[in-house]
Amino acid sequence: MNRRIVQIIAAVVFNGHFTGFLRGTVYNGSLKKICVPVLNCTSCPGALGSCPLGLIQSSILFGNYQLLLLITGILLFLGGLLGRFICGWLCPFGFVQELLYKLPLPKYRPGRKLVKLNYLKYVVLVLFVFLFPALGLTYLSGSTFCKFLCPVETLEAYLPLMAVQPSLITTAGFLFKWKLILLAVFVVLAMIVFRPFCRYICPLGAVYGLFNRFSLLGLESDRKQCKMCGACQEQCELGIDVANKRGSPECIRCTQCFAGCQDELLKIKVGLNLNALNLKKKTDDSKNFKM
Repeated sequence: MNRRIVQIIAAVVFNGHFTGFLRGTVYNGSLKKICVPVLNCTSCPGALGSCPLGLIQSSILFGNYQLLLLITGILLFLGGLLGRFICGWLCPFGFVQELLYKLPLPKYRPGRKLVKLNYLKYVVLVLFVFLFPALGLTYLSGSTFCKFLCPVETLEAYLPLMAVQPSLITTAGFLFKWKLILLAVFVVLAMIVFRPFCRYICPLGAVYGLFNRFSLLGLESDRKQCKMCGACQEQCELGIDVANKRGSPECIRCTQCFAGCQDELLKIKVGLNLNALNLKKKTDDSKNFKM
């Protein structure tokens, strides 16, 4: 299956309200009650569904804990089912970053010295998605991630709406200017670093990444035949040691590593990873148990 085609289809499906782009209006129909599985701005003129992170922050702000549990449950279910496959195949902003990376410019692969920056997205998840909205501080209350750190809102909502309604530009304040700078930074970074926002900031990727080791959809290889040549890691734009860390929380299941394995030992697996859950050992031990 061609991943690019799937990414295009996903972007079109999630943003299928095409007249919104022409009229500069935001869709508020019944489909808006549906939570999409990716980072896709609710205020985008074309968005048919709602961003899960926006819903989580709003539910905390307004004390709607039933909605909070529902959205959190949906994300946990999707994470257990697909892991970061959602990031690699369905996320429109991830797709945009990959297109920018295709530009013929020098590329930079962050090495091991910067690997700790990968944990920054978990800090963003805890602070900006959950803690700050719960604190109720005057300036930090509300959808703090969307308000201060999300470049997707600028790209998908602010800019398209302002293009059709130029009068909105006069109402733009400091936050818009800050978000515009933030978007520009990630656009430039995406030209030289593969999916920088996904690597370091995206809290949704942080959630899905927690399930990569044991999600039903994942990667597997024949370790007995693997030569540990490192060719798969060379192909991986995220620099993951695929042979030893197939369940890495950074893996977006793009399958680009498959091209590096001349023996074709890598493949998509569908099923529960008992080793990751430490269930296989327990099962074997139970067989050897004697009364």
